[in-house]
Amino acid sequence: MKLKLHWQILIALVLGTIYGIVFSGYVEYVSWMGTLFLNGLKMVIVPLILSSIISGVANIGGAEDFGRLGAKTLGYYILTSLLAILTGLVLVNIIRPGVGVDLGLAQHVEGLVNAKQSFGKTLLNIVPKNVFKSFANGDMLAIIFFAMLFGFFITRVGDKYGGILKDFFNAVFKVMMKITMFVIKFAPYGIFAIVADVVAKQASKGNLGNVVASLGLYMLTVILALAFHAFVTLPLLIKFLGKSNPWKHAKGMATPLLTAFSTASSSATLPLTMQAVEQNSGVSNKISSFVLPLGATINMDGTALYELVAAMFIAQAYGLHIPFLQQFLMVFAALLASIGAAGIPMAGLVMMTVVMSVVGLPLEGIGLILTVDRILDMMRTTVNVWSDSTCAVIIAKSEGEKLNV
Repeated sequence: MKLKLHWQILIALVLGTIYGIVFSGYVEYVSWMGTLFLNGLKMVIVPLILSSIISGVANIGGAEDFGRLGAKTLGYYILTSLLAILTGLVLVNIIRPGVGVDLGLAQHVEGLVNAKQSFGKTLLNIVPKNVFKSFANGDMLAIIFFAMLFGFFITRVGDKYGGILKDFFNAVFKVMMKITMFVIKFAPYGIFAIVADVVAKQASKGNLGNVVASLGLYMLTVILALAFHAFVTLPLLIKFLGKSNPWKHAKGMATPLLTAFSTASSSATLPLTMQAVEQNSGVSNKISSFVLPLGATINMDGTALYELVAAMFIAQAYGLHIPFLQQFLMVFAALLASIGAAGIPMAGLVMMTVVMSVVGLPLEGIGLILTVDRILDMMRTTVNVWSDSTCAVIIAKSEGEKLNV
């Protein structure tokens, strides 16, 4: 029986750690696998982001295309995602899990110059002078801006051409997801090489203990932020916006939440989520059939929070100070990247490269967090599903429905 990907990654992590300690002088013989894996990730970033955002915006269209219900749903999803990201931002700046690791590579990474740009210059660069140059350079904010603009105007060119373009970018997105999942299949080999390289370098500096301790702090930061969002922010929104009992609703959501935790897939959990909010919370099928599939596509509170914390942790580990205003650009990127993330395992990890690219963080840093990603993936997916369900309750209440919670 073939091992699941997360078990393969765990084995690769253990073997990479052992190799880095025992054969530290021979890391160059395996490091090429890590380079190849990172090159594969870099290869898919631009076309994946471009196609996902264009297709997403084009499929949603303007508010008039789906009326009052759609506008309220989108507004709620943006609100909860922003609250989640800001929670993560506050905690990662208080706990500072990456400080003290000192990977010592910041001065060798060319992309880090992007983080030193002024906030005003970065904002100006969001509108690209040459969009193809932005594609080639991987200027993510410019690419995201162009993709949103392109997707919006697809809905304004009429049914004939708009339909053709919408179908085209939907198809490109599907193909890019297939390619991305193909690249991710090689993650165990890439992680083995990246971890071996990091362990060998840190062991030679006597810094390995700091790395392990910082990873523990990083996990704690993510878990605390997710817990705050799940147990404080969202219940308060249900209580005061939805005028409903959050704990009664949570009890009815037990099955889909446990399924989300075990599968790390909000899309796979969708049928159970719909069943639970309809039968246990009393939300109508009219509301649930619109709000929940849309949420499984664009509402990723846990993923957005995780992406921001992970990127900040990597920046701290590389000894890079990111100014406060630059951090808010990362918040913006995390919000848009989470909207583009598909509801499948590890998709958020790929989208995190967008957040890192905004301030020029080295993608090699992904090797640090991949080692503990699976358990965090399960937790953030559970928060994603929980947030979708709270939206269904709040929107149903705002539409005058009588609920069971």
